[in-house]
Amino acid sequence: LAARFIERGGVFEQTEVNAVRQEEVGATVFTQSAELETKHVVVASGAWSNTVAKSLGEKFPLETERGYNTTLSVGAFDLKTQLTFGEHGFVISRINDGIRVGGAVELGGLNLPPNYKRAEKMLGKAASFLPGLRVSGGEQWMGFRPSMPDSLPVISRSSAAPSVVYAFGHGHLGLTQAAGTGQLITSLVANEEPPIPMAPYSATRF
Repeated sequence: LAARFIERGGVFEQTEVNAVRQEEVGATVFTQSAELETKHVVVASGAWSNTVAKSLGEKFPLETERGYNTTLSVGAFDLKTQLTFGEHGFVISRINDGIRVGGAVELGGLNLPPNYKRAEKMLGKAASFLPGLRVSGGEQWMGFRPSMPDSLPVISRSSAAPSVVYAFGHGHLGLTQAAGTGQLITSLVANEEPPIPMAPYSATRF
């Protein structure tokens, strides 16, 4: 999809966005290196979306459900299918040629240092369920799940800036809901009737 986007004239630039400003026509995006003028801005910045929203005078009850995992190298275990341990809050799945043990929910915000004891605890549980699992040499990781209090994302035009559309707060289901979110955002930007009612996802529902 990214390659297709670039083939059709899109540009990928990785930089830090400091603010967005509504203009008489369109908006300006202020980054570390440049000011970008555009007709429309889609804020799909996950757990960092409030940083941009605050520059427009808006703030959302967005929390970071921090999750942890450990990726084990090839040969750690001959796993045939994903295993979910619901009562213990973790999943074991194949990732490329390795094994990933991940899960947990930690409400720790964006700035608190990772607590990798959570990853180690899950790895210990995984070893107890899978005798023979080789747990040494794994790579630990912590990520942010952007979550709203009602477990619904914000997919909505900004109430402060008509050129800005929000798409964040999908919690654990960002990749799962990406295609549907893209369809809804396309409708909003094109001023077309969305395929479903949008009130539940409104930026002003809180």
